[in-house]
Amino acid sequence: MADKTGLYVFTGFLGAGKTTILLRLLDILKDKRVGIIQNEFGKLSIDGEILRNDDIKMVEINRGSIFCSCLRLSFVQALADMAAYKFDYLFIESSGLGDPSNVEEILDAASQLCGDAYELQGVICLVDAVHFLEQLEDLETVSRQLKHCHLALLTKTDLVDEERVLELKKKIREINPVCEISTSVNGKLEFDFWNYDLMKYQWAENEETTNSEETKPKTLFMDFSGEVELGKMKKFLSVIQDDLYRAKGFFLLSGQGWSQIDLVGHQIDVKPCPEKEHSQMVFISKIGPAAIRKIMSAWEEEVGLPMKLRN
Repeated sequence: MADKTGLYVFTGFLGAGKTTILLRLLDILKDKRVGIIQNEFGKLSIDGEILRNDDIKMVEINRGSIFCSCLRLSFVQALADMAAYKFDYLFIESSGLGDPSNVEEILDAASQLCGDAYELQGVICLVDAVHFLEQLEDLETVSRQLKHCHLALLTKTDLVDEERVLELKKKIREINPVCEISTSVNGKLEFDFWNYDLMKYQWAENEETTNSEETKPKTLFMDFSGEVELGKMKKFLSVIQDDLYRAKGFFLLSGQGWSQIDLVGHQIDVKPCPEKEHSQMVFISKIGPAAIRKIMSAWEEEVGLPMKLRN
């Protein structure tokens, strides 16, 4: 490791808390040279906005999964370009829809461009304690993320009881019998994983990813100027929530100012954020293009203000 960059890949389904964990790590490792490759499934960079920091070198790769053939070359090139900075650590935040089954193949391809610059230190899968069991039924991607990890990090455990935590750990062991299991609450880590050898928990062999152009969910983007009442915004999201994997964005809320809004499952989180030029939101559809009509109809009924919805 003397001359290599320690590389960590963060996976976990949409809304599991990857960005929150990364913000915490950037604070803990502020004396280290750290780089980030951040992958959003949509072209609207919500998490990139949150992570952006003048002291951190970050590359964003959007509009798909970095493990898919559609973006694999971009990912390989980004790894090669980032190698020149000789970081202590490079963190990869993959899309919540990313299937990392082929990560070793991608690192091998990058080595053809930048040599032996990286040492894979572990794939860390964030497991949303509130929504994971339901998400597991929706997409094979969720089980693949866990199957190919070295550390399963349970998040949001403060929102569930001990029985649920035990059920989650049992399910994790069914999918990955050897990975380390730890917990995190509000981004606080119980395990300083960067000081340990996670690779001893290697279990699944490299395989072809399930990410492809054919399996890529439909993504939509909303642009809006003006203010919206929080109550109306929540009603709008509650109408369409069952048709979406995720919705997230920045909105100017009446009486509350600029706010970051996240929808995961049936949970809507709202917190203050820096001022933006205009309100934007990204929607990842479970039902393909049919979500366009659902979103337009719900917005007209619950909010009733002009907006633009686009691909």
